[in-house]
Amino acid sequence: MNANWIRSVLFCALATPLPGQQSLESIYRTTGTAVVAVFETQRAVLQTSSAVILEGRKETGYGVVISADGYILTKASEIMEVKAPAVTVDQVRYPEVKIVAVDPAWDVALLKIEAAGLIPVVYAPTSDVPQGTWVVENGSTSRTKRRLMAGIVSAQTREIPASGGAALGVVLNIQSKALEIEEVNEESGAKEAGLQKGDVLLEIEGKPVKKIEEIAEALKDRKAGTNVKITYRRGKDKKTAEVRLAAKGEMFTDQMNRNDMMSGKFSKRRSGFPRVMQHDILSDSTIVGGPLLDLEGRCLGMNIAHANRAENFSIPVEDLKALAERLMKQATEALAPDKADTPAIEAMD
Repeated sequence: MNANWIRSVLFCALATPLPGQQSLESIYRTTGTAVVAVFETQRAVLQTSSAVILEGRKETGYGVVISADGYILTKASEIMEVKAPAVTVDQVRYPEVKIVAVDPAWDVALLKIEAAGLIPVVYAPTSDVPQGTWVVENGSTSRTKRRLMAGIVSAQTREIPASGGAALGVVLNIQSKALEIEEVNEESGAKEAGLQKGDVLLEIEGKPVKKIEEIAEALKDRKAGTNVKITYRRGKDKKTAEVRLAAKGEMFTDQMNRNDMMSGKFSKRRSGFPRVMQHDILSDSTIVGGPLLDLEGRCLGMNIAHANRAENFSIPVEDLKALAERLMKQATEALAPDKADTPAIEAMD
């Protein structure tokens, strides 16, 4: 038998598609209608117990409903950039939103809307679930119906250190013999605290600093999101300020790696968290701030960052409950002198 003829037959056989070789129908893919329908019970929880954060008609993120009278947790760095935020819970839009407390370490804000009869999330008993456990979260939504996305817990609970370490967010004048500020980063805690070009740093936490190396030494063991007391000189006046430390990698743009370029809209802040759960749900930076649910519809945590195409971080439920209580107390203490009773956190265990 001619060898060339054999090669021709083999080539034709390999080039001919085999029966049954076809792509998966769209309805059976991860976000397909047939798959999403399986999670209708969890979708109903998202419908009533998660909030959509809006800027005009644009969705900017989500929130976790934690009380019947309108207290909601969300990602702080996202809400702070919204000029006139509104909130939708279920199908009701609330145009007046107050930011009543913020926790920089977790990047979480406590919002208040004038509402009654909301359905708060039910907390899961623990975030200590096996890797591979199914979880769901908010997906894009319509005006009347919440959608969801599903995935699995993909790594062990752990700390996510600040990218590049923690910093004040100032650039010093190298021509000056003193620690004179040349520039204040717009995204920094120094900017929030009111530090300006020309201010001279004198002390950090009561300890004198005269060299850049002494600043680095004073901050080396501190984490992004914590505050430090800064003493500085402005003109002839000596002043003090509480400055929130921020992650260097979030104030100063690093060169994007290949994974970043493939990750879509990742969160502006995606590091510097004390403890996170990790899951693999396909999402972007607009789908953070809301609850992460287990298959019983209970809140395992709160989505806090889309880190890259395969990594999403959530605050574990134990930390979320403690955070909610602390921010509610902080909000109460900030009320007028006739302080009302502490608002009840009605999310149930």
